[in-house]
Order: sequence, then C-alpha cells, then structure tokens
Amino acid sequence: MTSTHIWILGSYQSDFARNYTREGCDFSDLTREVVDGTLTSAGQGPDAVGVVHVGNAFGQLFTGQGHLGAMPATVEPALWGVPAARHEAACASGSIAILAAMADLKSGHYDTALVLGLELEKTVPGDDAAGHLGAAAWVGHEGGDAKFMWPYMFDKVAEEYDRRFGLDDAHLHSIAQTNFANAKRNPLAQTRGWTVGDLANSDDASNPVIEGRIRRYDCSQVTDGAAGVMLATDSYVAAHPELADRALGVITGWGHRTVGLGLEQKFARDCGNPYVMPHVRDAVQDAFDRAGTDLDGVAGLETHDCFTPSEYLAIDHIGLTGPGESWKAIENGDIEIGGVFPINPSGGLIGGGHPVGASGIRMVADAAKQVSGTAGDYQVEGARRFATLNFGGSTATTVSFVVEATPSA
Repeated sequence: MTSTHIWILGSYQSDFARNYTREGCDFSDLTREVVDGTLTSAGQGPDAVGVVHVGNAFGQLFTGQGHLGAMPATVEPALWGVPAARHEAACASGSIAILAAMADLKSGHYDTALVLGLELEKTVPGDDAAGHLGAAAWVGHEGGDAKFMWPYMFDKVAEEYDRRFGLDDAHLHSIAQTNFANAKRNPLAQTRGWTVGDLANSDDASNPVIEGRIRRYDCSQVTDGAAGVMLATDSYVAAHPELADRALGVITGWGHRTVGLGLEQKFARDCGNPYVMPHVRDAVQDAFDRAGTDLDGVAGLETHDCFTPSEYLAIDHIGLTGPGESWKAIENGDIEIGGVFPINPSGGLIGGGHPVGASGIRMVADAAKQVSGTAGDYQVEGARRFATLNFGGSTATTVSFVVEATPSA
C-alpha cells in the first residue's frame, strides 16, 4: 500500500539564539527538547512513533559525538527499540532525513515517522567552526587559498553571475537587509535582537569583507539548534480522524538532485546552460511537477540563503525571473513579505539561523506554519501552498519540497 499524502502532524523549532554549550547542555539535552516539543505539537505520545530519522551533518567534528540516530532512544525510553537512522548530506541533511522518512511511509513499512534535525556549532571558536564546515567541500581539491571556505565558494558563485550577466552588490545587500528585517518578526530567529544598520550604505568597519565581495552580513549564522516534524500516512490519519483538523499540512511534492562536490566542476559542465546551476532548477521543477503546480500556484519560498548569492541564485532558478535577472524581483520588492512572492519570511538562514543538520527540517516546519496560518507576525496572507529549497555544499545535494494546506482545511 502507498500513501497519497504525507501529513505533517506537528512541528517544533528550538530558539536559534541559544548557546547550548554555554548553558552546559549537550546533544542529549537538545534531542530531548526537540523530541518532546515535536510530539507535543503533534498531539502524539512516543509510543505512536513507527520510525525515527535524524539529520545531522557535523556532530563528530563539533562535539566528538557520532551515532546520533540512537540519541532519541537514549533520552526517551519509549523510543527504545524503535528503528532509527542518522543522515548526512551537509546542509541538506535534514531534507534527506525527511525524504528517507517519506520513503518509509509511502512504502507502507511504517505509518508514522519522527524526523529530527540536530546541530551544535557553538562548541568551538568561530574560525574553527568555519574550518569544520569546510568538510562539505571537495577537500584537498578546492578552496586551498581560502581563509573561510564557504564565503570564498559563494563569492565564486557571485563572480560567475557577474561574468555571465553582471551583478550589483547592492542587490546582495538588499537580500540581507530583507532577511534581517523578517527575522525581527520571528520569535525563534537567532538575530531577532540584533541591530543591523543600513546595509546599502555600510562600510568596511560596520560590514567587513570576509572573502571577495562577501561581507559579514552576507553570511548565515553559526547556530545551535534543532527542528522536528512528525509525519504520517493517509491510513494513519484515517484511523485517527481527529488528526485531520489539527494537522499543519501535507507534503505533496518533492525534488532531489545530486551532482559532484566541486564548484568548478559544476561551472564547467553547465557553462552553456542559461542557468548557473541547472540541477537546482530541476529539483524545484520536480517538486512542482509532483505537486501538480507551477510557481503561480505557490505562495512563497523558504530557501537556502547560506550566503546572499545563494538566495540570488534561488530567485531566478525557481522561475521568478529569467536567468540572471534576479535583481528585478529584488528591486520590485517581490520577495518581501507583502510582495508577489515572499522569500524567507522567517528570516531564512541569514536572519533566522543555520544549525546545519536542522535547516531543511526547519524550512518544512515554517512552510507548514504558513499553510496552516500559524506563522504569526511573519504570516504570508492567504498562503495555501509553500515551497522549500535546501542544498548542501555548493549545491551538490539539492532538495525541494511543496507543502500544502490539509485536504480538510
């Protein structure tokens, strides 16, 4: 038997402004929090969980702790014996965990899945954290001249746009400004209490250069945090009809593409394509096709703004503009809350925070908030269908989901 819908029964996000290490907490504390929070949101006990999937990218590097698939049972005795697995795909780890859970549910192996994303990154100084995160690149083959691997790599993405189409840094600054402003609306965002000045007129003192044209406020955050969703099949919801009215949404579309690790590999292979990263566009189109929609049928997007050039790339790759014309949507205010297609109303990774293994799940949780009308001050009015775009490394692993309001809503 297969399930037509994958229901999102509940979700949870930790406060991304917290520093768990400073609080004397470790992965067990973070896991206990997200397990309890997700199950409470779903109105289910741990005995209702059929399978557990955990997204985590860098547990060993930041804490020495591996084998995090076993951590939920470590902190919740009722999960003892429940099958579980950890998934690693750099910044797309959480989305891969959701895909694995969906495969379990659609195959009929299980009726419910608890999907958790976990990451602790504030265990080391910032420079060391940047070094650990560099493990998601093609180690020993790229970025040898970089002080900070990922700002260096996404500066290269910006340079490729500039070479092909021209790129005004003012448009990158505008993306950052919008995401920091959106984060002010989000009570769980890492930067909600920050004071960020006018980035259009920032200088090297207020917004220092990190690598190339990438400045401090073009970068996502080093974050401790977790996110979770509880998923279920049609048959489970049919057997528990009270869940249909309280569920947050259903996942109706998904896309998943994987290419090589090397950034220059990607540029060389697709140099003749009008899109800089055509596999990213393919992943989004796959999700839309499976959901039976196109961009006009989607209210907005939570996307992977690890750096401002990655959101710039998302704008044209989802089809909001033509290739290389993302600046038009930025200048028109299209991507702002209240615009024709809001992007990252939560604040995204730049404003909201980026606990790597949790980000893909956090995006789906925020999309579910949007379609259930529970996003609070960052609610997109009338949202019935919302998309996500999450990728790992220099887009080596790309995953997109479409989340819709429940059939009973």
